[in-house]
Amino acid sequence: MSGQFERMTSFANVAEQGGFAAAARKLGLSPSIVTRQIAELETHLGVQLFTRTTRQVALTDAGRLYLERTQPILSALAEANSAVVERQIGLSGPLNITAPLSFGMRVLPQIMSQFRILHPGVTVNLQLTDRFVDIAQDGFDMALRISGPPPDQSTIWRKICAVPRILAASPHYLARRGIPTTPKALRDHDCLHYAERAGSAVWLLTHKGDPVQVQFKPCLTCNNGDTLVRLACNDEGIVLLPTFLMQEALDSGALQQILPDWHPPEIWLTVTYPNYEKLPAKVAAFTGFVEAEMMQEV
Repeated sequence: MSGQFERMTSFANVAEQGGFAAAARKLGLSPSIVTRQIAELETHLGVQLFTRTTRQVALTDAGRLYLERTQPILSALAEANSAVVERQIGLSGPLNITAPLSFGMRVLPQIMSQFRILHPGVTVNLQLTDRFVDIAQDGFDMALRISGPPPDQSTIWRKICAVPRILAASPHYLARRGIPTTPKALRDHDCLHYAERAGSAVWLLTHKGDPVQVQFKPCLTCNNGDTLVRLACNDEGIVLLPTFLMQEALDSGALQQILPDWHPPEIWLTVTYPNYEKLPAKVAAFTGFVEAEMMQEV
């Protein structure tokens, strides 16, 4: 049957997108062409693959079986095409990345520049945000994050390196309010908290295996680390943040570390992927760039 793969591709996209118009937009075809391809496929197979109403398109039992059996074929064909193209002309195509705002501004420009020199065929779409992004739903190929283990177990993730965090405040603030000598003393201080929403907060600190939970109501909550560093430099209170955000302020004396023997839980720079069976070459290559750069930093 001539055009079988094209019809199978249209069928898979209609099933994925839940409609003919949406599938046509994704494939860059007109809805009439996609509708005709599905009709030809149903005629060839002698079964109805979709039920159609004015509101939705849904797979029939036969359609679900056909999708299950044809998806591996289409995936294998796409992988073969990609492998041949990459071997012939190198890495190419779009690479969609999301990363934290401050990390993206401070660390990623150099990595991006080096990556683009070696792989000019890759067009990078970098979105910087401190909010949690659903990479599968929002169409990202990968996410760089500074966190603990991800809450979404349907994704693939791995650690790149540890991200040290410390408590710090400005010398002027500490001269005015005093230097806390125990974690519990933090409750009597103005604490600036990194979070998405205002509310009570808890800092967990450990010394020689002895954990202490400090529950407090922040005087200020913000979801951007650079902003919190500036507020701390302006004598607004105590922060608990990654060292790389505060290093310049620490080196200049604008901030100083407090409670150096007490440590928060370890967090990492991680890379998170959708549930790939095999990492696309451009995703693997960019991950390698980030890993190599960060190994030089730590």
